[in-house]
Amino acid sequence: TIKKMAESEEEVDVLVQRVVKDINNAFKKNPNIDEIGLIPCPEARYNRSPIVLVENKLGVESWCVKFLLPYVHNKLLLFRQRKQWLDRDALIDITCTLLLLNPDFTTAWNVRKELVQCGALNPEKDLYLGKLALTKFPKSPETWIHRRWVLQRVLQECCPQGAGCKEQGEADRPAQAERLQRVLQEEMKVCSEAAGRYPSNYNAWSHRIWVLQHLAKGNIKILHDELSCVKYWVSMHVSDHSGFHYRQFLLKSLVGDPSIVLDKDTLSLAVSSPDEHCASLSKGEGVSVETQRTAVPDLFDEEMQLCTDLIESYPGHETLWCHRRHIFFLWHHWNKEHYRGCGQASVLKSSDGTLNNTLSETTGGKTAQDMDVDVVLDAGKQGYTQETKRLKRGPLQDCHGLPSEHRFIAKVLNDCRSTEQSRFATAYKKWLDTVIGQL
Repeated sequence: TIKKMAESEEEVDVLVQRVVKDINNAFKKNPNIDEIGLIPCPEARYNRSPIVLVENKLGVESWCVKFLLPYVHNKLLLFRQRKQWLDRDALIDITCTLLLLNPDFTTAWNVRKELVQCGALNPEKDLYLGKLALTKFPKSPETWIHRRWVLQRVLQECCPQGAGCKEQGEADRPAQAERLQRVLQEEMKVCSEAAGRYPSNYNAWSHRIWVLQHLAKGNIKILHDELSCVKYWVSMHVSDHSGFHYRQFLLKSLVGDPSIVLDKDTLSLAVSSPDEHCASLSKGEGVSVETQRTAVPDLFDEEMQLCTDLIESYPGHETLWCHRRHIFFLWHHWNKEHYRGCGQASVLKSSDGTLNNTLSETTGGKTAQDMDVDVVLDAGKQGYTQETKRLKRGPLQDCHGLPSEHRFIAKVLNDCRSTEQSRFATAYKKWLDTVIGQL
C-alpha cells in the first residue's frame, strides 16, 4: 500500500509540474491572454493537458485544480520556510499559477513584491497577472492591494524623488510620461471590467478613486474624461451604489477646490511630462470668480438632469433617489457658501424645465462636492450637449431649488405606477422638508 501511495504521489508531482509548465507555455505562446476561467470537468477524459487556450482565453479543466493548488501552495510555503530552494524563474511560474487559482493568497503576492524589488519581475507584467486574476475573481481584496503597491512603484520610477532626479535626461521624460499615461488608462479599463463582472464592486471603485488621487493628481482633463466615461456605465447599472459614489467623488474633486475653474481653457490641460503629472497642476489661475460661479452650477445641472432622466426611465430604484439627494445637498451648501453676501440668488436649471438650487458641502471653509456631471461633451460621441439641453428645457425661469424639487416630486407621484417609486419620492420629499428646509 505504501509503495502504491508513493507511486501515486510521484505521478501527481509529474502531472502538476507538467500543468505548471503548460500554463507558462500558454503565456509565451499568446502574450495577449485577457481572461481566465475554469472549465467544468469532474475527471480527466482524455490523455491531454488540462490547459486549454482558445484565442485570447485561457481555461483550466476543473479536475486538475484539486492536485494543482495544494502542490503549488506547499511548494511556495516550503520556499518561505527555507526548506526548499527555488530559482527566480520557478518562483515566477509557481506564484503565477497559484494566484490565478487563488489570488487572495498574500504570501504569493509578497514573493512577487520581492521579485519586483530585485528587478527579476517587470512591474507591468505583475499588473497583467493581477488583471487576469480579476477576470475570475473581480472582488479579490489582496489583488487590488497588491496593484496599488505596484502602481506606487511605477510612479516612483516615472517621478523619482531627490536631487539626482533633476539631472535625468530630457529624452527620458516623454517616455516616462507616456508610460504613466498608458498605465493610468489600463487601470481605468481594469476597474471598469471588474465593476461589470461583480455588482456594487466596492473594491474596484475605491481602487479607481485611489488611482485618480495618486496617478492623475487632480488633472482636470482626466477627471472630466472619467465623468463622460462613467456616465454611460451608471446609466446601464442604475442600482449600483458604488458607481454613483464614484461620480460623487469626481464632482467633489472638480468643484471642491476653489482654485479649480471648469472652463474650456482648463479642460485643454494635458500631461506633458512626469514632473507636471506628479506635481500639483496649476488650475485656472487668473480666472475671475464669476467664471467659476457660472461653471459649477452648470456641472450640477448636468448631474441633476442625468438623475432625472434615470429616475423617469427606471422607476423604483432607490440608488437613483439617494444620488439625487446627495447632489441636492451638496449644491444647496455650495450655493449658500459662494453667494453669501453677494445680494443675488443662484439658480440651477432643474429637471422639470425650471431652475433649481443644489448643494455643496463645506468642510473647514473648503467646499466639498460629491457629485459629477459632464460639462463639455464631445458632440461626436454624445448627441447631447449643454446647448441642446438648454434648448430642450426652454427659457430659464427664476425660481428657488426647493419649489422646483417639489414640482418634480409631484410630477413623479402623479405619473408613476410603481409603489416603490412612490415610496422613494415621498421619502425624498420628507427629507427636503426636514433637512434642507431647516438649513
